[in-house]
Amino acid sequence: MSVASSTSTTTSRALVAPGPLVFRRLRLPQGATPPASLGGRRVGAGAGALHAALLAPEGAVFDAWIGHAPAEERRHGCVRFATDGDWLHGIAEIDDRAIGLQPAAHRAYADLFEVVAANGCSNLLRFWNYLADINLEADGSERYRQFNAGRQQAFIEARHSAFEGAPAACALGLRDGALRVYFLAGRRPPLAIENPRQVSAYRYPDAYGPRSPTFSRAALVDVGGGRQALFISGTASIVGHTTVHVGDVRRQTEESLLNIAAVRQVAAERAGVEIPVGALVCTVYLRRAADLGVVRAVFERAVGATSPAARDCIYLQADICRTELLVEIEAHAFVPGGAVA
Repeated sequence: MSVASSTSTTTSRALVAPGPLVFRRLRLPQGATPPASLGGRRVGAGAGALHAALLAPEGAVFDAWIGHAPAEERRHGCVRFATDGDWLHGIAEIDDRAIGLQPAAHRAYADLFEVVAANGCSNLLRFWNYLADINLEADGSERYRQFNAGRQQAFIEARHSAFEGAPAACALGLRDGALRVYFLAGRRPPLAIENPRQVSAYRYPDAYGPRSPTFSRAALVDVGGGRQALFISGTASIVGHTTVHVGDVRRQTEESLLNIAAVRQVAAERAGVEIPVGALVCTVYLRRAADLGVVRAVFERAVGATSPAARDCIYLQADICRTELLVEIEAHAFVPGGAVA
């Protein structure tokens, strides 16, 4: 097939409604194997789980992204991935100790960009980034800043937007382990959502590093089956570009939830449908395990103690991208609707 006809076929396919994408947050009994899926993230006990303590619930949880057709796992470079033709989930994993975090981040993103380009799912929707010692000063700069530099450079080289229109994302620090970049991509482009209460992350001043973080506050996308999905990036106690309520975990949690409410409001206007807070599927990251009781109480009061959001929320211990931040919340939700305008 010629390049021209291949491009035409890909473009035509992108206009066809995708098969439905499904998410399941599954509690795994001891020793259980996750079900067949495009892929996902395991937390708690078990092989392949993140090196982050699952503070609640007990046991193990698997966040599964499920397509409409069977998909076999494949490999390219440092990436393992699976696709059903409409959706692609993968993980780029690389030990940065030998080559340094900036080159490792660059390679992870370069490899995954090659994967999505070669498999017809070139629209990146969501990233989950995990790296050891995110706040550690090493080789003259903080490791999170090194990660940002490698990530942004890969975006630019692959001609993916590193600024306006960047995918939703989070970046958390773990106790140890390799750099892991989980990602979800599809045929339909997402609509980037920003928070009017915050400076866009890609426009942060130089005080936060020579390369700005590469993500939008949220992304809205048609996920087939007459539904839209809102992916909300990791959200913390930041107003403008400044951390607020330093040292006060209760108020930081409240401020994070206010930021999520602001993103939900903007997204609801673009989606044409309300996005109830109680319908969110949330992951809450805590810097200090001892803060679980306070954070959980604030969270459940905001979303409703008997809501699906409260019932399905998981709480992980992880370092946040700024040393003064004590909590971060990420979320997603499915709502009715067709193709996103």
